[in-house]
Amino acid sequence: MNSLDIILALYAVLGAAITVATCLSKSHKTQNTLSMILPVCYLALTLYILMATQLPAYGLGSDYFLIDHLSIYEILIAATLFLLAAVYSRQYVKDSIFIHEMDESNLRLYYAAFNMLLMAVVYVFLADNLALFWILAELTTAFSAILIVILNAPKNIGAALKYIFITSTCMLFAFIGLILIFTLTEDLIGVGTLNWSMLMSVAGGLSPGIMFAAFIFTFVGFAAKSGIVPFHAWLPTAYSKAPGPISAILSGTVTTIGVYGILRMYTIVAQTAAIGKIQILLIAFGVISMIIAALTMLREPNLKKLIGYSSIEHMGFVLVGLGIGTSVAMFWVVFYFLAHAFTKSSLFLSAGIIKHQYGSVRLEYIKNVFQLQSFAGWSLILGAFSIIGMPVSAIFLAKLGILAQSTLVSPVLTVVLLTVFLFAAAAFGVFMIKMLSRKEDSTADVPYFHVGWGMKIPIAILLAIVFVLGLFFPEQLTTLLNTIVSELGVT
Repeated sequence: MNSLDIILALYAVLGAAITVATCLSKSHKTQNTLSMILPVCYLALTLYILMATQLPAYGLGSDYFLIDHLSIYEILIAATLFLLAAVYSRQYVKDSIFIHEMDESNLRLYYAAFNMLLMAVVYVFLADNLALFWILAELTTAFSAILIVILNAPKNIGAALKYIFITSTCMLFAFIGLILIFTLTEDLIGVGTLNWSMLMSVAGGLSPGIMFAAFIFTFVGFAAKSGIVPFHAWLPTAYSKAPGPISAILSGTVTTIGVYGILRMYTIVAQTAAIGKIQILLIAFGVISMIIAALTMLREPNLKKLIGYSSIEHMGFVLVGLGIGTSVAMFWVVFYFLAHAFTKSSLFLSAGIIKHQYGSVRLEYIKNVFQLQSFAGWSLILGAFSIIGMPVSAIFLAKLGILAQSTLVSPVLTVVLLTVFLFAAAAFGVFMIKMLSRKEDSTADVPYFHVGWGMKIPIAILLAIVFVLGLFFPEQLTTLLNTIVSELGVT
């Protein structure tokens, strides 16, 4: 076993060991610390692979795991978000128990599921085999559902069941697509395969018609995982019911898994004659998702649901970028994964503070924000400023890059995208103005929720990254993104 295989095995060993230690511990402080240690270890291992290994490379002596720059990039994003969510969780969970939002008896389950979700997410991005990817993606659904129902709220059970039912049902269609691909390769090369790297090498010889059908089936499953319309009904409900730090990692990492799967499938069909129809399909679903999400946002009175619908809009825009399909568009799509994950996570963590202060995230209950929670007020303003793609934010750069490429497809598409952006910006703007301007003459009867630095620092770090990247684009990041696009075979 070489050093790379050892590192890949360590992902599982560390995840399992820390999860077991979490279950055995009776101290919340210890459980939380262990949940911080795991993403730190994953960050260290992943950075070592990036700096010391020639990529792409296979791992664990088989073709089931492939480490390339895209998988490394996604793992670094996920581990960073899980680390910040764990730091935030120390006070958030403690206060949730204090206000009887969570039972102390559920602490072990919360942190065990948290750690297992991180481990599943890491291996999802390492999976070379599409069947293995499918299984691991379903595991992330199971662990996410546990974290959604962890609160003492009967409605959370319904939200989790809705999440499982919609995504898992749609993932059955993805499984049909994988069967079609396996059969195609068996006829072509004599041995059926679902390995992405192998499929990339033989894609040119696959039947365009059957590959188009296979893509449609897999698209249904993976699109549901990312909340693409019309498979989106679970997303706003699940995000609004989940604890603040869980909403952040769901939006920043788990939702990305579906689009990641679509991206991997796209690079395969891009080598067949079906690519033209696939591009039209992606752009159509992307635009429809954006329009429906933006129009719904205009009348949404729930802060977390508003942020959730915004995720649908942004995932739709990512599909548009994939549909455009140029190397420049793909560069900005991959960067969009980072910009959206960090911005949206900051918004959900800020909403978590609002939830604990007012006991609700509905507009009618939120008053005197700058008197009671000035930090959350300002972080929501900055987060909203970023998520609508205003200048000097990372999302602005990504939107501008993809919009410029959309003119190559059709000026009409560019106008439609700009119009949707205006509606989404108006929705956030109106909501924030109403929320931040709502006042009462006295706040004496409103109990003050103390927010420690453990909850403020993760939000500050996320926003700092988002705005620094909007002003300064590191050469190392440019090189990494160009390498990812090259490895994906996009020209």
